[in-house]
Amino acid sequence: MTAFQKLIKILEDKKAAFVLLLCHRSADADAICSAYALQGLLKRFMPNVVTEIGCPQGINKPSKQLLLHMPITVNMNPNIESADVIVLLDTNTIDQLDQVAETLKKSPAPKIVIDHHSPNPETNKICKLCVIDEKAAANCEIIYKLFRQAKTKPNLNEAKALFIGIAFDTRHFALANSPTLEIVAKLVAEGIDAQETLALFALPIDSSERLAKLKACKRAKILRINEWIIALSHVSAYQASAAKALVDLGAHVAAVAGLKNGKIEVSLRCSRQFTEQAGVHLGKDIAAPLGEYLQGVGGGHAMAAGVSGTGEIEPTLKQCLLLLKQRITKNA
Repeated sequence: MTAFQKLIKILEDKKAAFVLLLCHRSADADAICSAYALQGLLKRFMPNVVTEIGCPQGINKPSKQLLLHMPITVNMNPNIESADVIVLLDTNTIDQLDQVAETLKKSPAPKIVIDHHSPNPETNKICKLCVIDEKAAANCEIIYKLFRQAKTKPNLNEAKALFIGIAFDTRHFALANSPTLEIVAKLVAEGIDAQETLALFALPIDSSERLAKLKACKRAKILRINEWIIALSHVSAYQASAAKALVDLGAHVAAVAGLKNGKIEVSLRCSRQFTEQAGVHLGKDIAAPLGEYLQGVGGGHAMAAGVSGTGEIEPTLKQCLLLLKQRITKNA
């Protein structure tokens, strides 16, 4: 039985009338576009089921631009208690839903995870079905494969959404692998103007993000572990963008921390050379144990990961460095 058949069977067994498609905090294009395409797919096979895209912890800035140009409707205050089935998209841990996480745990509705990050054991325990593909560069790839399993094609808007989600999560295909590019080619063949679509959603960098990058560089502590250059820094916002900037400037690995609403957040980025030659998976080897250390959560991909928990900046970065050192030394 395919993943799509299992998903449909859960909906049928539950006699679902309302299915909630939930996205993580500050939902990005990959999460929202995954939900939109899945919503369309479900409507083909279960037209009487109401499906809703929920973003209870808001959406990020590029996603706001996305909603201006695509026929996607999201509910910022979804009724979790009323859902017959809940699907978590691009969300490998319910802690990414912040305040609504407890409501989700208490819900008797069957829960399904569709994600491309390393699986979270705690989330797996409460889910009826986990559709995980860590090799997928974007969550939209998994949704495209569900279309293939269902033996149907996405319409033009769904194909465009899947294309946009993949483009955003792979930094305009810089992180795409061969299977990803094969899917992109098939989506373009559906009639998408790739250049026009990418240009439509290109956002200029605002001054606050530019300042965050520059401050991260100014504050960076540069260390060397064997042949690898590690950059540690902190800014109050745009940690992910700052970490990427440090890697672009020459660091093999960058960890940038910041405090927000009483919690500490850490973004980690590294070069492909570091992942392949040092054998370190940022999500599994660094973010996950760092999340436990902070009594929070951490995870992500081999080259990009994030952590959220309780702590202070300096000891958190020291622990991050210790984890990197242990893993690099172990694999040397």
